[in-house]
Amino acid sequence: MPALAQSTGRVVRGIADMMKAGTLYCGAVEGNPSFTLAGLRVTPTPWDKERNFETLEWFARRAADEGAQAVVTPEGFLEGYVWNDENPQDFSKERYFEIGEYAEGPLLRRVGTLACELHIYLAVGVAERRDERMYNSMIIYSPDGIAVSRYAKTHTAGDEFYNTKGSEFPVVDTALGRWGTVICMDRQLPETSRILAVKGAQLILVPAWGMYGEMNDVMMRTRAFENGVHMLFVHPKRCLIIDPDGTVIAQDKGNGDEVVMASVTLSPSGTRGPIRRRRPEIYGELLLSSLGRDQADSAKDGPS
Repeated sequence: MPALAQSTGRVVRGIADMMKAGTLYCGAVEGNPSFTLAGLRVTPTPWDKERNFETLEWFARRAADEGAQAVVTPEGFLEGYVWNDENPQDFSKERYFEIGEYAEGPLLRRVGTLACELHIYLAVGVAERRDERMYNSMIIYSPDGIAVSRYAKTHTAGDEFYNTKGSEFPVVDTALGRWGTVICMDRQLPETSRILAVKGAQLILVPAWGMYGEMNDVMMRTRAFENGVHMLFVHPKRCLIIDPDGTVIAQDKGNGDEVVMASVTLSPSGTRGPIRRRRPEIYGELLLSSLGRDQADSAKDGPS
């Protein structure tokens, strides 16, 4: 209990400090960038990175030819998201690490080159290797071919046992507004999108592979509305582009692989939806109760 009390005190002081510094303030970002956004409702091939890159190139070129300025793939596109293979428990850690790509590796350099050639923002899902760890990542390349954002999935359903979970929620300034990313399971936790919105995101990318359908559609519309942001949900079987009012402005036709596109005008962050009525000064209990529960679970589980 003394350790819990000390940690609780630190959290309370931290919340107070953040309030004074404005860290939790959802401030408006100037500008209303307008552009054409595209999601690739495309199914890649498990374990075949070269074929998947060729598929990416074909659809990215098609989207760019049709006017897309930003193109986004589903989760784990380059390696074919092997966790959804028929028997994921059958592959070894060694095999999974072999399929991983370093951020500065040759295949991802080709992705950057493609973005530069097409002069688009290109966001790609990849099993990313960082030395002796693997991450389920989404990397965004600018029209200059530079990786401007790298996000690692922060939540799983316990089904990606060779991946390390991320712990940060970057928001990147682009020429087309401020963007954030959550991956698949992350979207089911309301805190993830809220953090990005509080940090000024105007557009949240949601590459995914698992659940889709009516419940997910409602969830994505709710996330857009409650945070006052545009959202792009990209799944091999479903794609949605949603405005800050929670309205679906573009979606797939359900007829196999396709490019889903819409013209969007992003709103300044913090200016639409119920997020404008936040009272963060009274939300401390959310963090405190979570801290106590997490510490109790750690004590019960013992050292890892």
